[in-house]
Amino acid sequence: MAKTYKILERDPYLADFSGDIELRMNRYRETKKRLLGKEKKISSFANGNLYYGFHQEGDEWVYREWAPGAEAMALIGDFNGWDREANPMRRINENGDWEVRVTGLEHGSYVKVQVTSGGKVFDRIPLYIHRVEADPETHDFRGQIWNPAEPFCWTDQEYKVSKKAPLIYEAHIGMSDEEGHIASYDHFTEEILPRIKADGYNTIQLMAVMQHPYYASFGYQVTNFFAASSWYGEPEGLKRLVNRAHEMGITVLLDLVHSHAARNTADGINEFDGTVYQFFHEGGEGDHPAWGTKLFDYGKPAVLHFLLSNLKYWLEEYHFDGFRFDGVTSMLYKDHGLGTGFDNYHKYFSMNTDTQAITYLQLANELIHEVRKDAITIAEDMSGMPGMCLPIREGGVGFDYRLGMGLPDFWVKTVSKVPDEYWDMGKMWYELTTRRPGEKSIAYCESHDQALVGDKTIIFWLADQEMYWHMQKDDPSLVIERAMELHKMIRLITMSLGGDGYLNFMGNEFGHPEWIDFPREGNGNSFHYCRRQWSLADNPDLKYHQLEAFDNAMIALNEKGKVMDKEGGKLLYLHNDNKTLAYTRGDYLFIFNFHPTRDSWVDLHSLRGQKFRRVMGSAQKCFGGWIGEENWPVPEVFPEGENMKEGLCIPRRCAFVYKKARVRGTKKA
Repeated sequence: MAKTYKILERDPYLADFSGDIELRMNRYRETKKRLLGKEKKISSFANGNLYYGFHQEGDEWVYREWAPGAEAMALIGDFNGWDREANPMRRINENGDWEVRVTGLEHGSYVKVQVTSGGKVFDRIPLYIHRVEADPETHDFRGQIWNPAEPFCWTDQEYKVSKKAPLIYEAHIGMSDEEGHIASYDHFTEEILPRIKADGYNTIQLMAVMQHPYYASFGYQVTNFFAASSWYGEPEGLKRLVNRAHEMGITVLLDLVHSHAARNTADGINEFDGTVYQFFHEGGEGDHPAWGTKLFDYGKPAVLHFLLSNLKYWLEEYHFDGFRFDGVTSMLYKDHGLGTGFDNYHKYFSMNTDTQAITYLQLANELIHEVRKDAITIAEDMSGMPGMCLPIREGGVGFDYRLGMGLPDFWVKTVSKVPDEYWDMGKMWYELTTRRPGEKSIAYCESHDQALVGDKTIIFWLADQEMYWHMQKDDPSLVIERAMELHKMIRLITMSLGGDGYLNFMGNEFGHPEWIDFPREGNGNSFHYCRRQWSLADNPDLKYHQLEAFDNAMIALNEKGKVMDKEGGKLLYLHNDNKTLAYTRGDYLFIFNFHPTRDSWVDLHSLRGQKFRRVMGSAQKCFGGWIGEENWPVPEVFPEGENMKEGLCIPRRCAFVYKKARVRGTKKA
């Protein structure tokens, strides 16, 4: 008799697809058994970097590589004068493993491996190399032995990931300086981590850390999976960053790219052994039609070994606390979700579904949480695959959170296409509250995706060129006033209602102007749009300063009140014509009036007799509004009485937050 998984109890709409869930779980069990044999823990399998790559044994070094399609291999480097005949490798088994033992290698040595395959001879960078950098003269990338005499001294052994809702600061190290250049790991540690801490975020998500040769790819075309990007400095710089973040109580997530790889051959893993199928599917199945990248064959045990070992490596070598998995939707479906509207459950369970990729994601989540019980995993999946964030034992895929990718799409469409007076409060409530049963999500208004050239951030959709002229505090502008009001309200309602965690891309908290455009041939290799202008937020004479102050207060509200740790919002009042919404979450009451011109009454009779104290309002003077202590428009106690009109009159385009007050003589729950 087939087992009934809890996912079917959580979501009755899955009843017709119980066979698909059973197939998902059978494939997971069968693959795990095939990989592990008699081993009980998957972490005992994911140790590829401990065998392959370079390892010092006394005065001798052993170098091993997996290259089943190679006919001959030789290690070359500055240690042997790049002599192609000095250190040939020998094939040691039928699996396609090659080995050579050499002397003369030392920390900092440059290496490549010469491969002969199909009658051709070419050079490659070792698959498990820990550092890759460009030759300053030829600009070709080359591997580098990284084995410092003194190992890095970690001081974060006691660090544990907080059980509070993650407040994520998405960041790119290279563009974190205000100057027009690539910033370093150490710059980020010394200058940016303190800002993140002061802003109240408890988690950072680091982009573009895995080695990528094309800086403008935003780190999403990875060539060397075991190497920390040399764009920002040496590996110890990244370790100092993570260690310091942990000392400050900040969790660090790696933006992981296991959904695809760069096409590069000379400096990547593509055609390492001369075959197209070593890591990837053959033919069109191995090419992403939109990204121009290579697609992993998750059905091959050796590929699973490589990727799972990679996960364990980043957890142990660099002490990352978890991962944001990029491009999960592309992994889940053979058409990569391109042009597919996931409007019914049949779209999730069909011949289009890549069940091997789902199995890999299950194994990956099991491994991560086995190595680090407190680790966090986040799926970037826009399709809404059922069970993505449910435990594997329940029939799920095992992620802790999924990104609420529909939210930024909703907000961009709303602010760019819908006049203020036609905003739909019912649709807003639906978009912000609809989630799969029992599955947690990360809410966000915008990430790096909305900040890239060709798109616009929310503040730029709202204010556009007026930001160039009217951001002085003493410079009145109706356009800027509207932009600031909506910028604050959109963030507050998204954080308080949209999920179980919150994400912000660096600089967007204070309405960073313009877009992100990496230096490239098309813009004259300019860094003008590839930096963060922190001085705008730090200048007390500018309105950016007020936007940052609001974001700080909003984040502090959640950190102190644990708003996102509570169940989703309970709707109290919705009036579409008046553009008003009121709801509670935990001990907090949130009231919004999105109407552009009309002060509106909000009926709160259901709160009769309850006492609330005011916490914050988007229109307070300290946040660039007009409300001070002397003209706060709402009372702190909702009145009792049968004949009293119970509610509050909320000014146009304002939001207010109240906290339930304890009645004297009652015990705290």
